[in-house]
Amino acid sequence: MRKNNKRQSWGSQIGIILAVAGSAVGLGNFLRFPVQAASNGGGAFMIPYFVALFLVGLPLMWVEWTLGRFGGGFGHSTAPGVFHTVWRKNRFIKYFGVIGIFGPLIIFIYYTYIESWTLAYSFFALLDKYSGATTQGAMQSFLRGFQGLEKNSFFTSMIPAYIFFLIAFTLNMSVLYHGIKGGIERLVKIAMPILFICAVALVIRVLMLGAPNASKPTWNLLNGMGFLWNPQFEALKSARVWLAATGQIFFTLSVGIGVILTYASYLSKTDDVALSGLSAVSVNEFVEIILGASIVIPAAFVFFGPGQVTEVAKSGAFNLSFVTMPLIFEQIPWSALFGFVWFFLLFVAGITSSVSLAQPAIAFLEDEFNISRKKAMWIFGLATFILCQPAIFFLGHGVVDELDFWGGTFCLVVFATVEIILFGWVFGMDKAWEEIHRGADMRVPKIYKFIIKYVTPSFLITLLTVWFWQEWLPIISMQNVAPQDKPYVLGTRILLLSIFLILSFLVRAAWKKRRTGKQEVVA
Repeated sequence: MRKNNKRQSWGSQIGIILAVAGSAVGLGNFLRFPVQAASNGGGAFMIPYFVALFLVGLPLMWVEWTLGRFGGGFGHSTAPGVFHTVWRKNRFIKYFGVIGIFGPLIIFIYYTYIESWTLAYSFFALLDKYSGATTQGAMQSFLRGFQGLEKNSFFTSMIPAYIFFLIAFTLNMSVLYHGIKGGIERLVKIAMPILFICAVALVIRVLMLGAPNASKPTWNLLNGMGFLWNPQFEALKSARVWLAATGQIFFTLSVGIGVILTYASYLSKTDDVALSGLSAVSVNEFVEIILGASIVIPAAFVFFGPGQVTEVAKSGAFNLSFVTMPLIFEQIPWSALFGFVWFFLLFVAGITSSVSLAQPAIAFLEDEFNISRKKAMWIFGLATFILCQPAIFFLGHGVVDELDFWGGTFCLVVFATVEIILFGWVFGMDKAWEEIHRGADMRVPKIYKFIIKYVTPSFLITLLTVWFWQEWLPIISMQNVAPQDKPYVLGTRILLLSIFLILSFLVRAAWKKRRTGKQEVVA
């Protein structure tokens, strides 16, 4: 009979709330949200956004907190074990749970590299490194040179980018090495206040901009806010806007990934999940809607006007962060300081998310193979370091986009659909409702009993059906992939399939070992 490792736990309730909020509050709050809102009808975008929040985001948040705590009571911290605990009669359900390890792992191997860019630019801002780039084209060239996509007067190789990747990767591993309480909880208790201070400082600075261009008095902050919030109701007729809003909710709340499931597994059976889940959502939404929406688009409007700000929004989050924002900071006093605050804010938001993405895979090794935390971390660190290399060296060939689609988009919706059906229909809504309120300090509105069982699964199944109908064939046949990039995309898909199969094999091996262990005990 094997000796079980002592399960980890959170040091405090505020620790778990900040950890889940830290997982949710990431680059998407400050970059992806304003871009999505500005590109999809402005204030009209917020209608489907809030519909998705209340019909998908909140229900899934409560479901994942509850399932995670329930599975943790049986010694499981990841989706395969949690799903098996809920539906023991189905021997295949644990393989659907593999998605809850696969998705975060895939996101981690490219997210950490992007996170390292924000750390690098924090130093570049303080050292005045990019001040020579005074136009959009020059700043894009600076970014491409740093990424190793071209050689120019700024960078002759990608060695600086790789060094900062090593630093960011090492920082992540250092936090993970010290476990839940000593690593992740300690990080978020320091990082989240820093994040709020940086974000508030930037919002205050943006609110002080006024109309710096005397020849363009309409390029002011009020109109900048209006550009983001004034509704274009015609946009509501577009299915694309509704899909974009739902996707943003998944992305911003970190639901459908498996991370919250793992975090909640370290709670005790009487720890509150109803109020804690709502609190985590509230923190994230405050950061996204109040802080995130008040920095990027309004500042870009003030300096570049309504014409260019649309192009800025549609150019994507990377250009917005690493091209447009540095150009804006160059035009205000204390540019180096505010540039540093902006990029350091992004780095702090990034690392609280990336450590959460690593936890499911590490927890799986700990729980199912009885491996010590430190050994599990070293296995994870070595494997992910190797897996990160294609995202770094083949960035210009669509590898990151491919990883992001399968790991960060497709898997989220599939996993969320499986877990909501499992919770509401297999676990049973009456039992599930009782489990949500075990030790709760609040009552979830009773309407959510109906929403969780009927509305949310219907919403997600419809979303998947529409996606398969409209997008499946073009994506599989790589119709929108450049011919020179197709070998890299195909190689990435083979790598993804291999990772999924390896994880499935590990799940099978873990359960076989578990059965063998039970037989030995009986004997």
